[in-house]
Amino acid sequence: MTDPADLSLPEGAAMLRSGTLTSRALTQAVLDRIAARNPRLDAFTRIAADALDQADRSDARLASGEDPGPLCGLPIAVKDLIDVMGQPATSGSRVLAGRIADTDAQAIARLRAQGAVLIGKVATYEFAMVGPDLTLPNPPARNPWNTAHITGGSSSGSASAVAGGIVRLAIGTDTGGSIRSPSAYCGSVGLKPSYDRTSRAGAFPLSPSLDHIGPLAATVEEAALALDAMTEGDWRPASSRIGQPITGLRIAYARDWFAEDPQASPALIKAMDEAASTLSLLGAEITLVTLPDYAPYEAAASIILHAEALEEHRALIHDNAGDYGRPTLQCLAFGAALDAEDVAQARAAQTRLTAEMLAAMNGHDLILTATTLTPALPFSAFDGEKAVWTPMRTIAFNLTGQPALSLPAGFENGLPLGLQLVARQGDEDLLCAAGHAFERATDHSVQRPPV
Repeated sequence: MTDPADLSLPEGAAMLRSGTLTSRALTQAVLDRIAARNPRLDAFTRIAADALDQADRSDARLASGEDPGPLCGLPIAVKDLIDVMGQPATSGSRVLAGRIADTDAQAIARLRAQGAVLIGKVATYEFAMVGPDLTLPNPPARNPWNTAHITGGSSSGSASAVAGGIVRLAIGTDTGGSIRSPSAYCGSVGLKPSYDRTSRAGAFPLSPSLDHIGPLAATVEEAALALDAMTEGDWRPASSRIGQPITGLRIAYARDWFAEDPQASPALIKAMDEAASTLSLLGAEITLVTLPDYAPYEAAASIILHAEALEEHRALIHDNAGDYGRPTLQCLAFGAALDAEDVAQARAAQTRLTAEMLAAMNGHDLILTATTLTPALPFSAFDGEKAVWTPMRTIAFNLTGQPALSLPAGFENGLPLGLQLVARQGDEDLLCAAGHAFERATDHSVQRPPV
């Protein structure tokens, strides 16, 4: 019999409704999986003391004939940057040690109202900034494919927990790629929604102009269902076109954004070309395009991010500077070097660059490009004093607010590689349809790391 912890969200939901599985049994299976695998992965930082009580309440709702939503009774992990009532909320930092959330973040409240089991908190880089930092209270989450390698950040525990087969779904945040880069490095699916599609209330802000909350999941369909459950307002459901043909979908292949970069691994370039070919065979119309240069997007977003991060931390630093990790303080120091004119110019550039990106998409439905340019680096690369930056192609779409999806595209030396699909605001349905079609046509997403 299939271990309940291995059931997809739709499979688990169907069995809960048919009475062939209870949420208590499913939740216990996931708790057992945490006990067995987390010592190797360090993905979870805290298990919810009331996890089985939550499951019992979901079972009672379903037994009474109530059906509050497709995630009812299903266990979900939450990044320790997002408040879950009654659970620790430390943002991975000594600065907030001992803090317990007294309310749910708004996105989490939506999941709780629909009966999801909020099974525990998972690791994050300190305040979602930089890492890994071995001096922090919780050890950094490890890559399930090779635990000597990083997960990427800052939704590090979310990606590790999903890719490591502990949970099918975790909730993360993305300010510069923090859902997508760990998904690419760990071989999970990461969906950054359109800006403002999900509420950021109750998540510790890094940069409110760039912050997004979204799902990391085992498959595109599961990510889409989770996003729909968290969505605020009148948006087309992300899951509404799952399983539909993508014939005629127009995809702009932004190959020059990564292939001409000397940091891009040959295996990544090959995997991306094969992905474009697969999408073409599925009926999509693939066109090579030249997008605006990436560097100005990264520069403008970096200024906005660091300036806003410093504002969020001014009061905390004043009283708790000694409790911050060194990499986080270095990151905040960059914000102190900026003045009002720097920030004003960056915001003006944001408006202009967003218009340029949308203009470059004219005649196309989606963009195809890389998520990260290499597989995950080893922890040993971070042993020195010098900051290490991993090359990504993600923060541009935090600046523009467009939805972006990362999903597995291949492997290099046993470590996952990820592709990125990008849509216009509100077109998550097209994004997920294309991602799901690619996922079904390849075997990248069904491969699992060693246990």
